[in-house]
Amino acid sequence: MNEPEDAAVRRAVEPVICYPNETLPEVPLGHFLRAREGAVKTGEVMVPPRDAACFRVPAGHFFRISSVEGAQVGDLNLWNAADLSERFYSGKTRALHGTHISTGERMWSSFPALRPMATIVSDTLNWYGMDEFGGSVHDVIGTRCDPYTGNLLSGAQYHHCCHSNLTRALADELGLTLKEAEPHVHDVLNVFMCTGFTRDTGQYFMKASPVRPGDYLEFFAEIDLLGALSACPGGDCSSEHTSDAAACYPLLVEVFAPVARALEGWESPSLNEYDGSHGR
Repeated sequence: MNEPEDAAVRRAVEPVICYPNETLPEVPLGHFLRAREGAVKTGEVMVPPRDAACFRVPAGHFFRISSVEGAQVGDLNLWNAADLSERFYSGKTRALHGTHISTGERMWSSFPALRPMATIVSDTLNWYGMDEFGGSVHDVIGTRCDPYTGNLLSGAQYHHCCHSNLTRALADELGLTLKEAEPHVHDVLNVFMCTGFTRDTGQYFMKASPVRPGDYLEFFAEIDLLGALSACPGGDCSSEHTSDAAACYPLLVEVFAPVARALEGWESPSLNEYDGSHGR
């Protein structure tokens, strides 16, 4: 179809940010960081390569995800520890903060709660920024590698993709069957993964993660959390995922408790205050 005469004019219309975030609740990052200074480690979970593990973090505690042996990305799910129906909402997090998140930004929960679940308080990869390809780290655009898409594209029956890893981990943690656990697995925060969209076709791309042993992403738990982290079979995601081809490494999750009264004045976020009437 031929372009209209005013095609250039239409393309030149300036964009408008859909959700201006200046009115979001202020993040008391300084308060959190001061509380972190004296925090004591209370536990850890080592996530094996090409597998996943669950962990729990009480509200007001911190958790850190670290690269420990080699460049490795991870797929993170979060739930309200007392109610699996409240879970991380990657789409709304993306709408509020952008395609990739870092220090001072939050992981938001699903409707109708829509409240902060966790706040990033420290990121050793925040130097990376946005590269010349439009790539950055810690994305909320990729859904997670899964066996269904793998089967659709190649006919494969691969069982150690992140979706399956998270499903097994949640089932084991809660004593559920795989069929019961799978509907609770949701779109992820791709920890350490370097991604973006191609300029010409708008396709989701990945490239070698800049993460190295010693790098970490650290969070403050705003509510009681159940987490699950998968060490992606793509390793550093420099070539492919959903296979055993890439070199893969474990990821370490550590939990830290602040000392008494370090968070004095802080309260766990309440549920969203929309009245729920939906016009009726």
